[in-house]
Amino acid sequence: MSDAAYPVALAPPDIGPYRVGNAGIEYVLRFRADAPGPHALVTALVHGNELCGAIALDLLLRKGLRPARGTLTVAFCNVAAFSRFDPAQPSASRFVDEDFNRLWSEEVLGGSRRSTELARARQLRPVVEAADFLLDIHSMQHATAPLMLCGPLEKGRAWARRVGFPELIVSDHGHAAGRRMRDHGGFGDPASAKNALLVECGQHWEQASADVAVETMMRVLVDLGTLTRADAAPFLPRAPRPAPRVVEVTQAVTIKSDRFAFAQPFRGLEVLREAGTLIGHDGDEPVRTPYADCVLIMPSQRLTRGTTAVRLGRFLA
Repeated sequence: MSDAAYPVALAPPDIGPYRVGNAGIEYVLRFRADAPGPHALVTALVHGNELCGAIALDLLLRKGLRPARGTLTVAFCNVAAFSRFDPAQPSASRFVDEDFNRLWSEEVLGGSRRSTELARARQLRPVVEAADFLLDIHSMQHATAPLMLCGPLEKGRAWARRVGFPELIVSDHGHAAGRRMRDHGGFGDPASAKNALLVECGQHWEQASADVAVETMMRVLVDLGTLTRADAAPFLPRAPRPAPRVVEVTQAVTIKSDRFAFAQPFRGLEVLREAGTLIGHDGDEPVRTPYADCVLIMPSQRLTRGTTAVRLGRFLA
């Protein structure tokens, strides 16, 4: 599907005022309360074409919201890619050299490889590792319901349920192409108290994605006690949200050939009722559902060898 299928309804915020920051790293701002509490980190622009997180952080900063306890750090991540954002070609600014969110293993961060994204990831590594809790704000290629990606561990599922929004929680292991920031270090260690969530707020450029980003950020920060409920109330709906549902991802379909094609124009969250239903072809090899009631999670438009075509999951009782 081309960019033209999804008009750009969001305006990229002016993040220029945040360039200097106050934490010794460009586009990173940190605020400390007098009262003790956890260190919360909220990140945006891991992908330069995903505007909703930057809109949420800009709102928080412009409104002068500060932590009631503990520490709050906000970081605009891949600003080099974001600086290239063009509404006429909105997907082109996802990254400069490589995906910023596939670099977060010790081997890659500590290795000899060089790229624009790796340089920024190495710069932000101490910021990420200093946090007790991380919310990483993203958006999606297709216009589907928002998702909270909580990782494969029970601690992530429990936190996502407590936050209570978005309604759909996806418990997964990430991508074969590389480790995500939300899985780095203690976030991915079941023995660590550190925890991380990654929210996919909806289609990249629709207004609703910004609304989801703001609500999710506020709910997370209230849950941690970083913001008071009174401070967050103007940005939260009054009506209660439905109880969350959890989808456990059992496998990711990693593309092995240069010719992957879906059998249908899947958009995500389709439930394929019968085991063995054709999903697509990887070259000449058919890809089928491994069980009944298989949920398709975030089918990709970027169908290149070594990347994830789609994740397969099932609802937990």
